[in-house]
Amino acid sequence: MSGFVELALFPFQLDFMLRAFAITLLVAIPMALLSCLLVLKGWSLMGDAVSHAVLPGVVLAYMIGLPLGIGAFVAGMVCALSTGFLTENSRVKEDTILGIVFSGMFGLGMVLYVKVHSAVHLDHILFGDMLGITPADLLEAGLIAIAATGFLVIWRKDLLLQAFDPQHARAIGLPTRFLHYGLLTVLSLTVVAALKAVGIILSVGLLVAPGAIAFLWSRRFSVMLLVALAVALGSSFLGIYASFYIDSAPAPTIVLVMTLVFVASFVRTVWVTRRAVQPSTSQ
Repeated sequence: MSGFVELALFPFQLDFMLRAFAITLLVAIPMALLSCLLVLKGWSLMGDAVSHAVLPGVVLAYMIGLPLGIGAFVAGMVCALSTGFLTENSRVKEDTILGIVFSGMFGLGMVLYVKVHSAVHLDHILFGDMLGITPADLLEAGLIAIAATGFLVIWRKDLLLQAFDPQHARAIGLPTRFLHYGLLTVLSLTVVAALKAVGIILSVGLLVAPGAIAFLWSRRFSVMLLVALAVALGSSFLGIYASFYIDSAPAPTIVLVMTLVFVASFVRTVWVTRRAVQPSTSQ
């Protein structure tokens, strides 16, 4: 029995595993809160767009010698702002513009990426390097998590109203442009914080799955936020822990756990709905 306990607790005795737990749980908090708004606002594709569009900024920052986070943030904001500008000044629908902008920027990033492919650590930007986290990475992720979470918590009611009825929010005097671009800024910052933890490719999973799962379980926004937090933190912890023993990469394991939770939540929702419908139809 003692041998089993020692084996179960062994990952918590390794520094690199503790850092992996720390940065992922830090990043999971703002991403869970943000995912609720993205799902309600219909911006799930925006999260995908920004997460992919940061690649050219990362590569250019590396080539120039700037911190990779700065390049990622600038590229993310360029994607978000250009999408907003094109949507407001053309008849093309937002989802179409998103597809064009993010695929174009990701294509540019891949072309630049090939030119500096010898830089092995750029692979970690694509797929994450959770087990190679440094104290500086933890500090950066922590500061971004505090700033992003603070914005989302303080303005949560205004952001919710704008998500459902932007015209009413504008009519009652809410700072809609500040909320709009503030949300885009937080989205870009959160993606930057997730680069080292889960990478560009899989960050969209953390930006969408917690909110989608919480939407199936709750009808109140406050409850939805709490459920999304529980899902993101629980899935992140379980994914990292399981990856240690099954010898897999932590980031895809986390996304796989969230996918299984979503499937289970969907099956539960369908089952409850059918049970509720059956008595009324039998009468």
